[in-house]
Amino acid sequence: METIQTIQALAALAHESRLAIFRTLVQAGPEGLPAGRIATLLDVPPSSLSFHLKELAHADLVKSRQEGRFVIYCASFETMNGLLAYLTENCCGGNPCSPTARCSTTTEKQP
Repeated sequence: METIQTIQALAALAHESRLAIFRTLVQAGPEGLPAGRIATLLDVPPSSLSFHLKELAHADLVKSRQEGRFVIYCASFETMNGLLAYLTENCCGGNPCSPTARCSTTTEKQP
């Protein structure tokens, strides 16, 4: 993932409603959810939901498909994984991290 794509994805997720929508779609899995179901689950008006889905789609965080008269939205797991990889590619200075290890920073006081 490139820096510009990362900034677009982070900007799209930097809103309470969009973050909630994206997390709901991640939980729904690759099958996704119809727009109406997302609106109901999150108590978001349809016009607001459309705006937020457009922003997430612009950042390539969600995909849509037509199924009959419904539009089904699903999280773009490829983009999500690319974003996570970009953010953590130099974690722990390139050394393997353990799940229980705590990364130290230069601002921490030494014992």
